[in-house]
Amino acid sequence: MSEALIVVCPHCHAANRLPAERLADGGTCGKCKGKLFAGEPLELDAAGFEAHVGRSDIPVLVDFWAPWCGPCRMMAPAFAQAARQLEPDFRLVKVNTEAEQQLAARFNIRSIPTLALFRNGREVARQAGAMDAGNLVRWARSQG
Repeated sequence: MSEALIVVCPHCHAANRLPAERLADGGTCGKCKGKLFAGEPLELDAAGFEAHVGRSDIPVLVDFWAPWCGPCRMMAPAFAQAARQLEPDFRLVKVNTEAEQQLAARFNIRSIPTLALFRNGREVARQAGAMDAGNLVRWARSQG
């Protein structure tokens, strides 16, 4: 019997068990029947952040950003492209630091964009500043 991974649904935030060898197949949520991977970053509030970072067995790459930030807006298409390349091995999410100020303070976000990589609920790497898609993918894979 293979190892089962917990994958959090991007739609309803329910935890799903998925055999590790079936991760590349994607799968569907047992609760809402939505696809577990969409190939695009998720916009998360504090509750969604807790569900994905706290319960997922796959690494979660977080883009802490703000709508008024020029470099954040410039990096958004690269982050979306990286999501298409990194899923299902990583979950890419975006947290608006203006809307989620307590979350930004909790993780001591001082400049944006800031990328933080979480594994098993703990931050394992951080990178400040905008990156293109290629560098984003390389950085995530080297840290993950």
